[in-house]
Amino acid sequence: MSFLPKALTASIRSAMSRWFASRAPKNDSATLNLRNVYIFFSREGMLFAVLLVITFIAGINYGNNLVLGLCFYLVSVWLISFHVTFAHISGLQVRLLEVTMTEAGTPAWVTLQLKSESRQPRRQLLFEFEQAADKKDKSGTNRQSSILVTSLQSEQTIRLPVQTYNRGPLELPRLIIKTVYPLGIMRAWSYVYFARKTWVYPKPEAFDWQVQYSVASSEDLPIGGQYRQGQDDFERLDNYLEGESLARVSWGHVARGQGMFTKHFADPVGHEQTLDYADMPGAHHEQKLAQLAHGALTLGQLGVPFQMRLPNDTPTSAAVGDGETFAQACLLRLAKAP
Repeated sequence: MSFLPKALTASIRSAMSRWFASRAPKNDSATLNLRNVYIFFSREGMLFAVLLVITFIAGINYGNNLVLGLCFYLVSVWLISFHVTFAHISGLQVRLLEVTMTEAGTPAWVTLQLKSESRQPRRQLLFEFEQAADKKDKSGTNRQSSILVTSLQSEQTIRLPVQTYNRGPLELPRLIIKTVYPLGIMRAWSYVYFARKTWVYPKPEAFDWQVQYSVASSEDLPIGGQYRQGQDDFERLDNYLEGESLARVSWGHVARGQGMFTKHFADPVGHEQTLDYADMPGAHHEQKLAQLAHGALTLGQLGVPFQMRLPNDTPTSAAVGDGETFAQACLLRLAKAP
């Protein structure tokens, strides 16, 4: 459609997209059938179609039965390819298993389950999520990834990335499934529209305040030494005792061949940290949320109890927790923040 005006081309594409979407309602489980499977000549198949036309015209024009016979033979090959290519993709079942939450600018990973009840394996199936034309990188190439399933027998699980750009809800683009098996003459494809959404939290941005929660420098402490640089949560290193949690082992000392030691921390009761939106040094709203995300991830990894306060929270409404699970819950709050 390059010879058409851009506005007309965009209008045609938009109309076709709406028509495709109307034939495949949003669902987290889909079965490909006559309603949502489409087939047409591939790029190479267009040359094959031209050959059909040339041989037919030449056979009629010169009354040459051999040329006409060749034409009818090629037509039979095309009909067989048409049937096999369509049947190869029809009946495939696709189910959405999981969509990960991620930070803005990194891909969200989508886990799909493929199921085939055909007795013959399905071959050369290409799966990819559609990428908007205005989301291509500067080199003009699409940053999305595709997966080629060379042979599908019974069930198989695949993971596909969906690139993210902004914080907030992420509606999955349509999944494209296509194949040119077996001869490459015909191209069969289908679109799957998933109903499930995921959330994208702000890309974490470091700020000076987080230094007081870092215990990385505790790796260099002498045995039994006290940490006196403003980190009241860290107390000392002791010899490792069998049965103690490996999460508290000072792996820096292990790497240097000094043996296994356990890091001990002060009792955190009553000393939880507060991540307050009002205290963030960011210049604008999104930057403050990004700094809160960095703080939540840092404290979650360190296991320090903390609470996070957003603009609409009251002092008593913010829950206190620790660990990476609580940090993920805080990141989800940041993703949903207005």
